[in-house]
Amino acid sequence: MSAVEKQNPVEARLDALTIPEGGFAAPARAEALARLRAMGLPGRRDEYWKYTNPADLVAAMPPVAPAFDNGDETPVFDAIDRLKIVFVDGVFDAAASDDLTLAGVEIARLAEPADISWAGGLYGKLEADGQTPVARPMAALNTAAATDGVLIRVTGQAARPINLIYVHSSETSDPILHHCIKLEAGAELTVLENGPAGARFNKVMEVDVGEGARFHHVRAQGRDHQRRAVTHIFARVAANALFKSFTLTANGVLTRNECVIDIVGDDAVAHVAGAALGDGATGAFHHDDTVFVTHGALRCESRQVFKKVLKHGATGVFQGKILVKEGAQKTDGYQISQSLLLDDDSQFLAKPELEIYADDVQCSHGSTTGAIDETALFYLRSRGVPVDEAIKLLVLSFLADTIEEIEDERLRDDITERLEAWLNRHQD
Repeated sequence: MSAVEKQNPVEARLDALTIPEGGFAAPARAEALARLRAMGLPGRRDEYWKYTNPADLVAAMPPVAPAFDNGDETPVFDAIDRLKIVFVDGVFDAAASDDLTLAGVEIARLAEPADISWAGGLYGKLEADGQTPVARPMAALNTAAATDGVLIRVTGQAARPINLIYVHSSETSDPILHHCIKLEAGAELTVLENGPAGARFNKVMEVDVGEGARFHHVRAQGRDHQRRAVTHIFARVAANALFKSFTLTANGVLTRNECVIDIVGDDAVAHVAGAALGDGATGAFHHDDTVFVTHGALRCESRQVFKKVLKHGATGVFQGKILVKEGAQKTDGYQISQSLLLDDDSQFLAKPELEIYADDVQCSHGSTTGAIDETALFYLRSRGVPVDEAIKLLVLSFLADTIEEIEDERLRDDITERLEAWLNRHQD
């Protein structure tokens, strides 16, 4: 496809948006627009989109997606003491949100007119750096057009998590949110995210983890059946720092989660994990995890742990890469992607990669696809466990490695309860 042919979809998408003007983010927005116009929107011919059709994500207008009624189900993280920040179809809801005051933490909003110097140095910076060596046009679109988001600077240990809650109300909502989070040296913060956000959702989170800082991220993506979403996390991890992110995804027509981590300081640790549950009987399900971890320092550790449970024609995708730069000796990089297919109609597509330019490293990757272990199932059945309960136990055991990446026991228990509830709802 020529550059001219790729220009038209970009302009059509931009014409449907109102690009915010002025403020500290203006230079980054202009640079992102230039990047987007140069690279074009993604298509199926692009290497990193060959398993996922981006048509619904790049169309000028979003497909209709009715909000799903969760009935009497308690919202995820509801039992956790946290500071709530609520967006309804991408619009900040002050009445539903808590007071944005937390000791050791500064919180502002992208839509506010304040000129925040630290945010001006971060907004769009990690996203721009993350465009090499792989183009990520949906992230550039976000930087250019995001209408709101949170700006969080952490100077100490946050007393409680910050919970970003995304409510889907309008069946044609198309929110674009951009969050910037900066942890100063030695700081610590947990960020929780949950909710379907909109009919179509484009979100970027840039996280700058300072020396010796600790960042924890746990996300539960809403289970509205017709929703579509593309999300990006761009993280920079300094010396002796920790970055950990876990995502639970249940249902949705199309979800693509990209995570780009740049480890720049010695003795840093970065873990990213995800569990996806898809049942094509309730509507189309396509879930794509695309991860790129760069090791650029000494004695650093990274983990990519992703597992998907698929049934009734659901599709799962994993594209993960570990890049070890020259001189990044003593690197410990591990990557695993696995799928559990509960029928013969579902599929899992995987593309694991290692690219290593240092000679004293320990790196490995593995990818497997399989069905329920018949021997294990027979063992449970022979001891009186009903077949549905036996399958549920085996699925939970399969997903356990991903959940163990969550350090907070309360959050682990909450996520496990959500998994069990989904499995109970989707028994054949």
